[in-house]
Amino acid sequence: MRVYNFSAGPAMLPEEVLKRAADEMLEYGSSGQSVMEMSHRSKEYQAIIDKVEADLREVMSIPEGYKVLFLQGGASSQFAMVPMNLMTRSGRADFVITGQWANKAYQEASRYGKANIVASSKDKTFSYIPELDSSKFDPEADYFHICYNNTIYGTRFNELPDTKGVPIVADMSSCILSEPVDVSQYGLIYAGAQKNMGPAGLTVVIIREDLIGSAMELTPTMFNYKTHADNGSMYNTPPTYGIYILGLVLDWIKGMGGLSVMKERNVRKAELLYSCLDESRMFSATVSGKDRSLMNVPFVTGSEELDAKFVQEAKKAGLINVKGHRSVGGMRASIYNAMPYEGVQALCEFIRKFEAENA
Repeated sequence: MRVYNFSAGPAMLPEEVLKRAADEMLEYGSSGQSVMEMSHRSKEYQAIIDKVEADLREVMSIPEGYKVLFLQGGASSQFAMVPMNLMTRSGRADFVITGQWANKAYQEASRYGKANIVASSKDKTFSYIPELDSSKFDPEADYFHICYNNTIYGTRFNELPDTKGVPIVADMSSCILSEPVDVSQYGLIYAGAQKNMGPAGLTVVIIREDLIGSAMELTPTMFNYKTHADNGSMYNTPPTYGIYILGLVLDWIKGMGGLSVMKERNVRKAELLYSCLDESRMFSATVSGKDRSLMNVPFVTGSEELDAKFVQEAKKAGLINVKGHRSVGGMRASIYNAMPYEGVQALCEFIRKFEAENA
């Protein structure tokens, strides 16, 4: 029996995708081989990666003038790749610190130039998105970095800052493909695949073409966006199977009606879970108001002993990976695209049952 997996990543994939991948595991089409075995230089694989890029452009409405890159190294490699490629005019960049990953991006960029913190929500354990004062923005910054959705702390941006033309760089690892995005508002979007796009090992970068080609002299060949843009993500062997699975995920999203329908699904799931927590006397969500994430919902009882008991008993009930990150404690339910509404219903029923038995 498959469980409901609330892991922050690698996360669950749609069953439809897994079944199709299983059907095609031994032979893709009439190729006589698995995608895992294909040469990335073959016509068969070129057709796969071309379709995946075309489908991603369609699903996300990526405009002309942007390159789509399929890379390795996870989103964490982007913490260095972004400054190495973009922090080359003024040598400065602005950062909003809304959690661990935003802070890691800031720290890494500090090695290559002047990184400026314009706002932070560290004072309240990153439980909100800070108000932004545009007077603190550097008008000559090479880019303005945000982590759009904060996986650990369960917050999200609801509106983008007005950076007066400074390119916005967004880490969307835990929210990409969860709702429509106006790509034209960003200079660069990056995302590790293992939450909403596919298995771990693939990283997708969507970059405005004018931001390519000005990398620092010290930039390793593999860390230069131009290397990958010029070679169609084929400079070396890309994560071929992860790209193929992303293609199946995109087919699944297209089949349901696209990102507007996906957002409706995700809002419905999030509203169900937040309502359950807000009505509870034992449990409370750690984030309130407009900053609540649609993807990651941390919650606590206020008792470490009860929290541990909840995690243990939830696992026995087929609700796995609900333990919260150590910096927040308690529990965290990651309800990404592939989590069905029934999974959130099951979690809410368990929350109510646990409260009744332990009040």
